[in-house]
Amino acid sequence: MEKLHVLGTGYALATRCYNTCFALENENGLLLVDAGGGNGILRQMEDAGLSFARVHDFFITHAHPDHLGGAIWVLRKIMTMMNAGKYDGDLHIYCHSSIREGLLMMADLMLQKKMTRHIGTRVRFCDVEDGMQARLCGYDMAFFDIGSTKLLQYGFTTLLGSGERLTCLGDEPYNPACEAYVRGSSWLLCEAFCLLSQADVFKPYEKHHSTVADAAKLAAQLEIPHLVLWHTEDKSYARRKALYGAEAHVYYDGDLHIPDDLEVICLDRGTL
Repeated sequence: MEKLHVLGTGYALATRCYNTCFALENENGLLLVDAGGGNGILRQMEDAGLSFARVHDFFITHAHPDHLGGAIWVLRKIMTMMNAGKYDGDLHIYCHSSIREGLLMMADLMLQKKMTRHIGTRVRFCDVEDGMQARLCGYDMAFFDIGSTKLLQYGFTTLLGSGERLTCLGDEPYNPACEAYVRGSSWLLCEAFCLLSQADVFKPYEKHHSTVADAAKLAAQLEIPHLVLWHTEDKSYARRKALYGAEAHVYYDGDLHIPDDLEVICLDRGTL
């Protein structure tokens, strides 16, 4: 059974939940996508019952601190496990070249030599480019430049074991230039910063983000059967499912997921 472990759902300055990141689980292990903003990734993985020993592929979408900051803690954790003989095999980090350079600089400044000695041997960087294809954790993935106006960012699309397509749009609004990668997806992972009815409060468009209504309309337009909404404000976290669901269902009548942190979505039969 393939699962999507929702490790975090919040935006950059969220304090009531962790920053948006997730792991795809299959029989091959765990594919970690982003790591949130700090060492909270260690707690989220622990609370999710997930072991870093099963993470051998790690994709970082972009260099904003709420996605990249936790990466240095992932490196520290896994390299510590390597030194203790508790991690078999290598870690492959997929990201664009400027993220690689930044992580190497952080590692040199912040981590001990007994850890960083694994970089280039058991910790390997793989530079991502637009249109590049690679096999991660048994998934044949295609990476695409989402056309961010703020900072270079990549999404991805892949086929699940069921034959259905899953696509991650990153944390900015859908760019029609990416349609070839997105159309035909069964699962769409999409940011929805806030309710359209609260756009004057949270100002999503000034931050280059979407509303729930925008994401729901997109999923309806592209005939997406399963829609997952996250990367949201956290002021309404306790009531988010009900509030966001009510607005989304005005425009979208498919299978809607508005997960809280640490929820698990089974990619062949809904939420556990």
